[in-house]
Amino acid sequence: MDKLDHIFEKQHELNHYTFQKNDLVDFDRIPHDRELQNTWLRNYALAMTQEVSELVDSTNWKWWRTKVDLFDEQNLKVELVDILHFWVSACQVMGLSAEDIYRMYMQKNAINAKRQDHGYMYKDETDNRTIQ
Repeated sequence: MDKLDHIFEKQHELNHYTFQKNDLVDFDRIPHDRELQNTWLRNYALAMTQEVSELVDSTNWKWWRTKVDLFDEQNLKVELVDILHFWVSACQVMGLSAEDIYRMYMQKNAINAKRQDHGYMYKDETDNRTIQ
């Protein structure tokens, strides 16, 4: 088992435990129910948005502050891992495995590289339709 597979496995275990402990729907039902997918994708997107905000707050982005070093490296790393937790959960809601993510990432990476090679003058959304 590779590391990404292991992350997906551990996140599935945590999601199953958390949903069961909090009397929520069976986590394994979500990828098979469009309404549940919509709800939980929105929940995970909101959670990721909050974590991204916390990530930004751990950088020195406020130019009007007088304190020079507000770059909290340790917390930045933790916030990135928090984002990963919710991102993997969102992938699982859509029924995506670590193998699916790897395959789709490689396809999208090739599209992005091709766009860069050709100056990325326009965005052709149809090329994303080829990713499976």
